[in-house]
Amino acid sequence: MTPPAPPSIDILALGNAIVDVLTHVDDAQIDALPVNKGGMTLIESITAAALYSALGPGLECSGGSAANTVVGAAMLGARTAFIGRVKNDQLGGIFTHDIRAAGVRFDTPPATDGTDTAMCLVMVTPDAHRTMCTHLGASVELGPDDVDEAVVRDSAVLYLEGYLWDPPGAKEAMRKAIRIAKDAGRAVALSLSDPFCVDRHRADFLELVDNDVDILFANESEITSLYETDDLDSAMHSVTPLVKVVTITRSEHGAVIAGDGDMHIIPAEAAVQVVDTTGAGDLFAAGFLAGWTQGRNLHDCGRMGAVAAAEVISHLGARPEADLRALVSDHLK
Repeated sequence: MTPPAPPSIDILALGNAIVDVLTHVDDAQIDALPVNKGGMTLIESITAAALYSALGPGLECSGGSAANTVVGAAMLGARTAFIGRVKNDQLGGIFTHDIRAAGVRFDTPPATDGTDTAMCLVMVTPDAHRTMCTHLGASVELGPDDVDEAVVRDSAVLYLEGYLWDPPGAKEAMRKAIRIAKDAGRAVALSLSDPFCVDRHRADFLELVDNDVDILFANESEITSLYETDDLDSAMHSVTPLVKVVTITRSEHGAVIAGDGDMHIIPAEAAVQVVDTTGAGDLFAAGFLAGWTQGRNLHDCGRMGAVAAAEVISHLGARPEADLRALVSDHLK
């Protein structure tokens, strides 16, 4: 069998192309909304518009879980690309400019009709937890035709966010990309995204982990939800035989990485301050995958993830503000 050609892209992500609107709120405001604190709730366009007006001024920047990951990986020297759908509107222009300016290849043409570009209202409480209300907008129009086979084949890792499993067309796009990547001998990575997302799609996610996923990203709540247990050790025992690598983030308790027949305990890196936990898991995946595609060992990959996560929680927003390469260099001497 002929080995695959060397990839020109390290990480290709499929995800929801979303513009984040971040604002500080108090617990009373969260309690007054039909949402789960710390989770993500899907909302319709009318609700999104009403909340957007009610919450007042906020910081607007391109976001989306998988997009955050490839931006962070690009900052660490990885060659990255992104597939996601925006509309040809103001927010779509913000998203496109931001992700390309970060060094990520983004070629998906914008929609000229249909719903507006997706928006995520990220409400940050004083304890630094974030509660998200997301209008998926144009991102739900992502479909199999948006998946460029040549780009998938040319990418060392195909990275998928669990959130994208909600829209049927996007689900088919992900299935198509997985088939192409596996046929080309490339690695498939999946983030479980959110415990409520796992609850909605448990059977499908279990099938993906059983058959297609090489690298699995989850936090403790997500992996225990997947295997319907309260015990992390039990969940790890279930998943480790099925994938090459599994990384479990545990907030201030760091992370656990299993792979290559070994277990690695990664301590959390100290943040200057904890302002907003938005994007912590996304940036852990960014650091890990950047290290993995650079040929680093699993422990150092985990440390890169921890450094990137600590940086992003030290300020408002899910995109790093400091020089990640310099931070990683300082921590991994």
